[in-house]
Amino acid sequence: MADQERWLLPEGIEEILPDEARRLERLRRRLLDLFAAWGYELVMPPLIEYLDALLTGTGRDLDLQTFKLTDQLTGRLMGVRADMTPQAARIDAHYLKRERPVRLCYVGNVLRTRPDVFAGSRELLQLGAELFGHPGPESDIEIARLMLAALAAAGLRELHFDLGHVGVFRALSAEARLPEALESELFEALQRKARSQVEALLATSDAPAGVKTMLAALADLNGGTETLTRARELLKGAPPAVQAALVNLERVANAITHLDASVYFDLAELRGYRYYTGMVFSAFVSGQGQAVAQGGRYDGIGRAFGRARAATGFSTDLRRLLRLIPVDDVGSKAILAPHAGMQGLDEMIAKLRVAGECVVARLPGDSSSAQALGCNRELVEQGGRWIVKPV
Repeated sequence: MADQERWLLPEGIEEILPDEARRLERLRRRLLDLFAAWGYELVMPPLIEYLDALLTGTGRDLDLQTFKLTDQLTGRLMGVRADMTPQAARIDAHYLKRERPVRLCYVGNVLRTRPDVFAGSRELLQLGAELFGHPGPESDIEIARLMLAALAAAGLRELHFDLGHVGVFRALSAEARLPEALESELFEALQRKARSQVEALLATSDAPAGVKTMLAALADLNGGTETLTRARELLKGAPPAVQAALVNLERVANAITHLDASVYFDLAELRGYRYYTGMVFSAFVSGQGQAVAQGGRYDGIGRAFGRARAATGFSTDLRRLLRLIPVDDVGSKAILAPHAGMQGLDEMIAKLRVAGECVVARLPGDSSSAQALGCNRELVEQGGRWIVKPV
């Protein structure tokens, strides 16, 4: 490799430089403090695990996104995590083993084999919260509120909250007794809102006409609050699970209407269909085609670890989040001090640092300005005393 290319990083991998790193760390602390205020306990799963544990219950999508390597000690296949949610589920099911609801949160790097379609990054700083052990809509409401509170705390305003429920499609598909291959094709067509293709696929099935009509209607059931009214009319003869899903969608929507977010319903939103089991939701900001945070219910993920627990949660990429919020730095805030060695100086510097101030000691021969060193104040001696003055 030529010397001029040694600094290049792999595609989709980037470094974070001091200014951005400082803002990112500030945001991380702010959101973890928010999670703690809601009763969520921080966990720190490992970066790599044995592959069979890492991919349990997650489906093929995450398998394709996972970097794999061989453990030199055991010869077993390992993976670099591409999502921390399954790790949190394993901690709840296998290590904590609490019977009561458990609230966990996490933040850490995840690595993916292919870049995100929109953001172009393969390394994310994933932050999330998970609530295990409660099957009701109340836990979905808590997670939805926490997600919106986190985005508001980060500085995002005028959010759009996209709400769906994969249980509607699951129940109708089961009622129609669709073959697995046809169900997969129908799933893809519904994701694209391709009504004509949905109807063409259903025409090949011998399912009851009423069920076919309801499945086709899902492609058009998206929009504001009127969507649920239309859904109740069009899905009147649907199984009880569908009716229950519509009731829960309304409960969640009503619980967040007072927050700074507009609610949008989409009954053809089947993101993570093989993974999620109920409510799914995403948050968007104006001008961005990709969700800034997303989550939903994924009951049963802990089954492979010995306990099938109800679960709901959300996650976001802190790096991407940071790029969407205004720069909140008001300028340099550090204090510039002379080189140590003068009487009383070391004690004053130590006292300021204990008080939470950032003090930069000028090195011999360094003639850089205070601003270049990130300082807007300086430590000067006056009348035998050290005082802090503006630069």
